[in-house]
Amino acid sequence: MKIIFNILSICFFAVLISIMLGGSYFLAPEKTNRLKNTIATVFSLPSYINEKGKTIVDRVKIPEEFLRVNYAEGSFQSFIQKYPLKNYGAEVINYDGSKYFYQSGHIGVLDLSVPKNGLQQCADALIRLRSEYLWKTNQQNKIGFEFTSGHYCSWKKYAEGYRPKVKGNKVTFHKTATSNTTKANFYKYLNLIYMYSGTLSLYNELPKVKTNFEVGDMLVNPGTPGHIIMIVDKIKNTKGEVKYILAQGNTPAQSVHMLKNPTDTKISPWYDLKLNSYVEVPGYYFNSAKFVRFK
Repeated sequence: MKIIFNILSICFFAVLISIMLGGSYFLAPEKTNRLKNTIATVFSLPSYINEKGKTIVDRVKIPEEFLRVNYAEGSFQSFIQKYPLKNYGAEVINYDGSKYFYQSGHIGVLDLSVPKNGLQQCADALIRLRSEYLWKTNQQNKIGFEFTSGHYCSWKKYAEGYRPKVKGNKVTFHKTATSNTTKANFYKYLNLIYMYSGTLSLYNELPKVKTNFEVGDMLVNPGTPGHIIMIVDKIKNTKGEVKYILAQGNTPAQSVHMLKNPTDTKISPWYDLKLNSYVEVPGYYFNSAKFVRFK
């Protein structure tokens, strides 16, 4: 009887904990590589969080004996590190205006709009950041991405009026529209890229990185579906140790957000990253870490 009572007590305690935490563990929708320990991030102590920080680098404090890696002004890396954030405590919002079901895995939300069409998912969000950088720095002619089929689609040709005709895996481009270089047309171009590009196409198109990961590099699980997240900050010490901050878009399309580290709350939100290693982020894991870099 005493053994039965103890078992019942343990079960009651487990249910009570679940209710206190909002039941998110038991209600989480299925997803490839979705973790069963998502709830662990609730206990992450934000000892390295600066709640007043308004940019990526200002939001996170540096552990002792480490120095932040600074990049040249005007570089993509600097653009990412200094990207503006919404106020601390901002929620991750889905494209349709609803709240993402899990709000305990992030430390900051990037001030980047989410189209209501639902197209700007994980890979698309990073494509958006890269494209916004190239637009802002007057490098529009460098904006272009491959479709999953392998066909390259540039902003330059789209702005000139060329549109793809897709038939199975065959893609041809034809001039069917007038020239239009406006920002509004640019976002129409990005919607096209979101439709025909993704995690797998980025992995196939971009250079692979095996060492010396930098801000702007991306941790990727290529596939359909797969997942991809971006390194947004980097620190190192005199011992050669390096740590990183990660940010992601997601499916459904939602706010791009900086991630906690669910497996090491002592250094969270900092991560250790190595090629082919196991990397766990809130709600997802990478069995064998691969990295790519925008050209």
